[in-house]
Amino acid sequence: MWRSIGFDGSAGAARAAAGLFLLAGVLAVLGVAQPHSRGRDLLVVAVADFCIAAAAWWAPWRRLHPRATVALALAGLVVLAFSTWAFGGTAAGTGPFFVLLFAWVGLHHPPWIAYALSPLTAAAYIAPLIATHQPPEVVGSAVVFVPVVTAVAVLIAGRVRQWRRAQDEVAAAERWRASLMLTLAHDVRSPLTAVQGALELLDEDAGLPPEHRARLTAAALRQVARIARLASGLLDVGRVEDGRLKLDLRPVLVRAAVADAVLLTPQADAAVDVEPGLTVVADPDRLEQMLVNLIGNAMRHGAAPICVSASASGGTTTIAVRDHGPGVPPDAVSALFSRYGGGAAPHSVGLGLWIVRELARAHDGDLTYEPAHPGACFVISLPARP
Repeated sequence: MWRSIGFDGSAGAARAAAGLFLLAGVLAVLGVAQPHSRGRDLLVVAVADFCIAAAAWWAPWRRLHPRATVALALAGLVVLAFSTWAFGGTAAGTGPFFVLLFAWVGLHHPPWIAYALSPLTAAAYIAPLIATHQPPEVVGSAVVFVPVVTAVAVLIAGRVRQWRRAQDEVAAAERWRASLMLTLAHDVRSPLTAVQGALELLDEDAGLPPEHRARLTAAALRQVARIARLASGLLDVGRVEDGRLKLDLRPVLVRAAVADAVLLTPQADAAVDVEPGLTVVADPDRLEQMLVNLIGNAMRHGAAPICVSASASGGTTTIAVRDHGPGVPPDAVSALFSRYGGGAAPHSVGLGLWIVRELARAHDGDLTYEPAHPGACFVISLPARP
C-alpha cells in the first residue's frame, strides 16, 4: 500500500491536506482587506477552504477506503475553478495552488492518481477561462500548465516510492542483523558449551580410559569445526556480495557429504537415499555448508521424517532435502530466496536460503523449492562433472 512521508496512511494525507486548505483560506481572508479586491468572492473561497480543511481534519479516514482522500483533491479543483472564474479568468493567482495541490497528490498517492486527475484539472483550468472570454493564447496556456502540474505530482510520487523502498530495505536489513545476532548467540553458545564440558572432563579426570579420552577429544574438535564453519559462512556473505568467493572444485562423493552433514547437524534424524558411487563436482566445504543449512532448516520448520536423496541426469546432480511439515505458504514462496528472507527466524542458521542459492549458483548450479504434499522440498542442482 502507498504510504505517505511522515504520516500514517490516509489519515496523515488528510491532515496534510487540511493544512494546505487552511493556508489557502487564510490567504483568501487576507485578500479581502486589499484595495480593489472582490471581497464577497474571496469570502466564498475562504469559507469553502475552511470547510474542506475541517472535513479533512475530522473525517474518519481510517474507516474509509485508502483512496478516499482523493475526494479532497476533487474539492480543491472545484474551489480553484470558482476562484479562476470569480477573478475574471485571472489564472495567475490560482496557478500556485494548482501546483501545491498536485504536490500533495504526489506525496500521498501513486502516480496514476495524478494522471487520472489531469482531465479534471484541465477542465477546472480551461472552463473558467472560456467562460470569462479570455483570448485564445490564454486558454491555450493549459497545454503547458496541466502537463507541468501533472509532472510535478508524478516526479514527487516517484521520489516517495524510492524513499519508501529504501526505508523498507533498511528495515529488512535491521531485522536480518537482529536475527543474525540471535543466531550467533544460539549457534555459538551450544558448541562452546560442549567444548567446555569436554575440556573440564579431561582436566578433572586424569585417569580416563584412552578410548573415552579420544571420544571426548573428537567431540570437542567437531564442535570447534562447527564454529569455524559458522564463521566461514558469515564471511561468505560478504564474498558472495562482492564477487570474491573462491571455490576449490573437486569430485565429491555425494553420499559421504550428506552423511557428514547429517552428523554435523545437532539432533538430526534424516534418512539418506543416495547411491554410494554418485559424484558431484563441488567445493567440499561449501557443499557441506549448503547441506547443513538445508537439513537444519527442515528440522526447524518442517517435521519428521527428513529425507535426503540424490540422483544424476544429463550431467547434472540433484540433491533433495525434504521434510513432512506444513510446507511453505504460497504467498511466502516468492520471498524464500530473497536477501533478507528465508533465514530470518530466531535460532536459524542466520544466512538463510539466500546464501545457499548463491553458493549453488557459484557452482554453476541452482537451488529451487518444490511443494512436497505434505512438506517442503529444496533441491540443489550441481554439475556432475567438470
